[in-house]
Amino acid sequence: MCGICGAAWTRSGTGPTDAQLGAMISRLEHRGPDDLGAFRDAHAALGFRRLSILDLPGGHQPMSNEDGTIHVAFNGEIYNFSELRNRLEARGHTLRSAGDSEVISHLYEDEGPGFARLLRGMFAIAVWDAPRRRLILTRDRLGQKPLVYRTEADRILFASELKALLCLPEADLPRKIDPLSLDRYLTYGYIPHPRTILQGVHKLPPAHTLVWHDGHLKLHRYWEPDWNRETVRPIEQDIEHLRATLSDAVREQMAADVPLGAFLSGGIDSTIIVGLMQQHATHRVKTFSIGFDDPAFDESSYARMAAEFLGTEHHAFNVKPEAWETLPGLAWHFDEPFADSSALPTWHVSRMTREHVTVALTGDAGDELFGGYDRYRGIALAEAVAKLPGGIGRWLGGPVARTLPASSRAKTKLRAAKRWLEAVGLSPTARYLRWMTSFDEETRAGLYSDDFLDTLTQAASREPDEADPALVLDRTLGVASDRDPVTQAMVADLLTYLPGDLLTKVDIASMAHGLECRGPFLDHRVVELALAMPLDRKLRLRKGRSKVILKRAFADLIPSPIRTRSKMGFGVPIDRWFRGELRDELRAVLLDPVSLGRGLFRPEAVDRMISEHGDGRRDHAYRLWALLMLELWFRHHLDPSPTNQNRPISFEKTS
Repeated sequence: MCGICGAAWTRSGTGPTDAQLGAMISRLEHRGPDDLGAFRDAHAALGFRRLSILDLPGGHQPMSNEDGTIHVAFNGEIYNFSELRNRLEARGHTLRSAGDSEVISHLYEDEGPGFARLLRGMFAIAVWDAPRRRLILTRDRLGQKPLVYRTEADRILFASELKALLCLPEADLPRKIDPLSLDRYLTYGYIPHPRTILQGVHKLPPAHTLVWHDGHLKLHRYWEPDWNRETVRPIEQDIEHLRATLSDAVREQMAADVPLGAFLSGGIDSTIIVGLMQQHATHRVKTFSIGFDDPAFDESSYARMAAEFLGTEHHAFNVKPEAWETLPGLAWHFDEPFADSSALPTWHVSRMTREHVTVALTGDAGDELFGGYDRYRGIALAEAVAKLPGGIGRWLGGPVARTLPASSRAKTKLRAAKRWLEAVGLSPTARYLRWMTSFDEETRAGLYSDDFLDTLTQAASREPDEADPALVLDRTLGVASDRDPVTQAMVADLLTYLPGDLLTKVDIASMAHGLECRGPFLDHRVVELALAMPLDRKLRLRKGRSKVILKRAFADLIPSPIRTRSKMGFGVPIDRWFRGELRDELRAVLLDPVSLGRGLFRPEAVDRMISEHGDGRRDHAYRLWALLMLELWFRHHLDPSPTNQNRPISFEKTS
């Protein structure tokens, strides 16, 4: 697990200076505190920071092939590197190290830019082919490892994290905010790929390879399962196949030359992963969880129950409102504005876990693959209501929804019912977006200043196909157009929410502490198996059951109270914090002249939001969190010094 960065340029172009490359490498030190390396020739430069996991003495990078013509900088883990190594040696290649990194350069020699299709793992890779003056960037199938890049007429720049590129002078990396990306941020809580918060900088999408050759760029997708394929067979066969495939993924991902453990929330997914780990381990697995004083967010009792049932060595940690002191560091590590408040507990559990182990397995993607989110049941129920005669759906979404309270004092179930009813009569895309966002189109329009609305309109006119944030969701819902609406939503989440939010959160929060996280559910064999299963293997609306096949396949690993418990998100009680302990800090940041001086939002709209939430008239917790993290991001990434904190935001405008 590492951080990578670098550049390639044409004969007429120029690369970063040695000092600039060194600064980029240093900025990624948290991703790799154990080692660093650099390579440079006439047309390329590669930088590397290493967190040593495998082949501790021999994994120095950038790494080359035998004759020094192919150079690799690699972030991640290749779980099938042993079988690939055997294949390469049988073909006459000589490998000098014992780890997975060197496999990549030799595999590229045999397979060319399409080599990534043979890899099983999580990765962001840069390959410099010196004789061809060709740079290849590629990213794993589900998007576990990040990679951003900027192309110009005569060069390309890339890095694991945007902050490494921000080491470059503004002449090399203009700090121009992308207004469409900012609008997407408030819509989704993150910025979906391929956009970033900065104009001209892009995220390499998951499962894609980029080939840059003398200023020409090609992008292709190397993995795309048949999203519409559904395989119906006896459930016993699916259970057997699922158990064997996930168990094998866990076994592979336990390979490490350093201490290893797992996150254990007390939910279905992490409990299964830990149970399989314990079956493969020769000792008690170390597990880690986090808790809160607010019982609505505290899963620690279930985590302890799972740990006792599976016989792990368990460690727990409690987060209190003093976590406010963590937010500046959190905002610095997240290269873009990021509104998922569960980044805070993920940050803390990663910090605590790193005190004991260097690698942790997670249960990420279990919900997306096996129907774990409440919104999937909401979709199924909404589809059933939509088929009722006499406009019942419109009546429920109108008069009935308006009778339910929206204040923060209303019970959570009532607020959830109101949110569901308001979306019943909408189109599938509009309905799902309503459930996924805190800032709908009307709310955003009322928040934006007149100047920013003008800027947004101009940006939309230049990119009319990108103007509506809902298009991101609409495109992905259409990928599995032959499947049922719930499966379409699950596929859309795999393609957007999972890489853009959940995996970004885990990667940034864990790597901030030099912790490597691995997700066995993200093994593409598990993903393809789950995708082909019919919906009733995952969700049964009449009985209110989710993750049906997971619970059956791994019943021996899950205590009964965990198997039957309701889904609880990995969140924090920010609604209560913003009305109590953190109310003053929130107001001080969002209504500070520095914040208001940016000219993005109407001051009265922000003030009203804070007051309504503080008084309990409305629940604006997640909206306020999004605004807070946006402002902290500006201060830590675009405001270069305390003496220049009110630096104006630069937008590309037409005359």
